[in-house]
Amino acid sequence: MSALITADLVRLDVAPAGDKLAVIGQMADLIASTGRSERDGLEAGLLAREESFATGMPGGFAIPHCRTEAVHEAALGLIRLSEPVDFGAQDGPADVIIGISAPAGTDDQHLQLLAQLSRALIRPEFLASLRAATTSQEAADLVLDVLEPAHRGEQPSIAPAAEAAPDSATAKDLPVLLAITSCPTGIAHTYMAAESLENAAKERGVELHVETQGSGGITPFTPEQIDRAGALIVAADVSISGRDRFAGLPLVEHPVKRAISHGPQMIDEAIAAAGDPSARRVPATTGASSASSSGGEQQQSWPKRIQAAVMTGVSYMIPFVAAGGLLMALGFLLAGFDVAFVAQDVATGSSLTDLPGHVAYDGATGATATERSGLLLYLGSVAFLLGNTGMGFLVAALSGYIAFGLAGRPGIAPGFLGGAISVLVGAGFLGGLVTGLLAGLIALWLTTFRPPRWLAGLMPVVIIPLVTSAVVGGAMLLVIGRPLAWVMTTLQDALTGMSGSSAILLGAILGLMMCFDLGGPVNKAAYLFATAGLSQGTEASFEIMAAVMAGGMVPPLAMALSTTIARRLYSPVERENGTTAWLLGAAFISEGAIPFAAGDPLRVIPSMMAGGALTGALTMAFGVGSQAPHGGIFVFFAISPLWGYVVAILAGTLLSAALVTLLKARHARTSGAAVAA
Repeated sequence: MSALITADLVRLDVAPAGDKLAVIGQMADLIASTGRSERDGLEAGLLAREESFATGMPGGFAIPHCRTEAVHEAALGLIRLSEPVDFGAQDGPADVIIGISAPAGTDDQHLQLLAQLSRALIRPEFLASLRAATTSQEAADLVLDVLEPAHRGEQPSIAPAAEAAPDSATAKDLPVLLAITSCPTGIAHTYMAAESLENAAKERGVELHVETQGSGGITPFTPEQIDRAGALIVAADVSISGRDRFAGLPLVEHPVKRAISHGPQMIDEAIAAAGDPSARRVPATTGASSASSSGGEQQQSWPKRIQAAVMTGVSYMIPFVAAGGLLMALGFLLAGFDVAFVAQDVATGSSLTDLPGHVAYDGATGATATERSGLLLYLGSVAFLLGNTGMGFLVAALSGYIAFGLAGRPGIAPGFLGGAISVLVGAGFLGGLVTGLLAGLIALWLTTFRPPRWLAGLMPVVIIPLVTSAVVGGAMLLVIGRPLAWVMTTLQDALTGMSGSSAILLGAILGLMMCFDLGGPVNKAAYLFATAGLSQGTEASFEIMAAVMAGGMVPPLAMALSTTIARRLYSPVERENGTTAWLLGAAFISEGAIPFAAGDPLRVIPSMMAGGALTGALTMAFGVGSQAPHGGIFVFFAISPLWGYVVAILAGTLLSAALVTLLKARHARTSGAAVAA
């Protein structure tokens, strides 16, 4: 096994190329230059990890890391910056950047070494030695001094914190604590959190045992340790396994990064919880539910849990919408808007030569004709068939993942089945919402039963899905399906019949909803309403989709325009966000305006809602329709008339930008808050 770090993987006193993303690019260049990874794949893996969880740590260092197929051999890259760069740590920017790249199939030996390094990084003396190094070889040797003794089975030069053995009168009164640490990648934060908690426990004279659930595997607590424990600390960003071992134990639970930066406070909280009869405790759950839950939702109110479950369902449904809807739009582009008729021939196995160049149908069949022929006709038909099939999963995916959000894995099968039955009886997405919630609640209730030991293993994979599927499917078929189908039919007929002022009002309402919380529940409700109806293929459904997508494009575009024409009203960071917002808005990513709304909601959100309402109303007035569910201006080929779409977006963008600029300028005049250009 090659050394994880050598002198050619170290660069000292490097001028940063820009922000942290640019520095990550420099790290990818460094590691790839040694032949241990593919540069672009490694950078993509590091950036994806950084987007999900900032890697800046207290003490002025950062550890961008990932496991990816782009890495051929595990490596540590070390860049010491001449000027620190913000990596998201609360105590300031970082000047020591250690990149950890591991292959997707990293062996246990490498993972143990990476864990050892992560523990060393939490210690100030080790970081000080890296900052004092004068050559690349010296810095590499400092890291190897930590890693190699562990590899040889010897005590490392910077030893892990030893378990405390309290012997003072005060320490004897302190409880024994357990801690579980786990992060999404399982390489660095898992072990840094463990080290931080162990150091804090040692300082307070507390006996602490830590179980790291990382990529290197799990060494579980012994039954004796669990029996002696007075409280449990969970520092995790992912679901932990075996939570049911600690049923009834006082619980302190936070994200893994808090354990790294506030280890002493978490130890104090655990000590206090151990002596508090009213403290939060680990709930008694079956293995099925505990494996699917990180535990935080146990303390949520039911409205919040149901809202979170619905948002989970919508989130998992969106990829089906995007993939299926865009494939359908591509089919329309290649083969015309009557491609659906030809797609039926492709579905039966017809080849390119079997398709006629001119397909004509008389009025009695309700079909039209196409002049398209040859390869474009065939490819368009294939794209449409794939997309239409994908769109057919929308309601089932929505229902299945709502149930998953409530009950975990046991809820998935009943939720999917209920959603499929909802489509079968014509209840549509409304039925999918009902079956998802019903399946999730029933499955969650069944997980509370304590079956005999011989039956417990069958509960999450057989009994709960079977019983829940029978109840939910039967209820949908025999009781609630037809009434919900009537509601959906009535709603669709009403929308189809909308014209004139009523359609314009609907467009304005949808635009308001898209701009109210910029990706939150109200925004997602409007988007779900539009995409669920898109599969109906009616003009009304296309117009609703256009109003929703156009309205959602306004906030980022308006903020981009405002930061361009009134730079003095915005900070340098906001101006940079404004530059990015141009592309985000054009691509229909409403979340591009969130940084502005979070910083100044009273002026930003009302301004965005005004522009969104105008845009939605205008798209309806112009009769604009979109057969694509996402993509913004980049799916122009699926929008008609395109001129009406563009005019509506421009009008809403100008209105929102003007309003937010005026409101901010007024605020600046009255408070002296203007930022110097």
